[in-house]
Amino acid sequence: MQKITVIAVGSDKEKYFTEAAKEYEKRLSRYAKVQVIILKDEPIPDDPSEKEAAAVLEKEGQKILAAMPDGCLKVALCVEGKQLSSPELAKMLENAALTYPGIVFIIGGSLGIDKKIKDMCDVRLSFSKLTFPHRLMRVILMEAIYRAKTIERGEKYHK
Repeated sequence: MQKITVIAVGSDKEKYFTEAAKEYEKRLSRYAKVQVIILKDEPIPDDPSEKEAAAVLEKEGQKILAAMPDGCLKVALCVEGKQLSSPELAKMLENAALTYPGIVFIIGGSLGIDKKIKDMCDVRLSFSKLTFPHRLMRVILMEAIYRAKTIERGEKYHK
């Protein structure tokens, strides 16, 4: 069974986002061993300078690095990443399972993901040119992975 880890920076304030993500995590448990790691975001000053923003990203990057499992395919979710269709995501997951002990998806905080973390990732993935709150992005990611797994298995969820 494939191991899928989701690392997300930020708090879980809205219960409805948490419940939706948990629902997809439950559905996914038939296809993969899923671990969701929520990391506390760093405080950001109002209107941060470039230096302050870089310091926040670096601190969050250190937390991401410490939480990242070894040997996995590393995927950074970022706006400049490649966009995939659901069948293409299914193929990426299927190929990753042949080569890696697991796959880790990284969702950054409100300032994104530190460049050092992005540079160490194997894939940069974008779901849209739009920016989403990390809590909503986690739900979207979990649904997309669930859909990809049903495609991989030839099930009828994907239409």
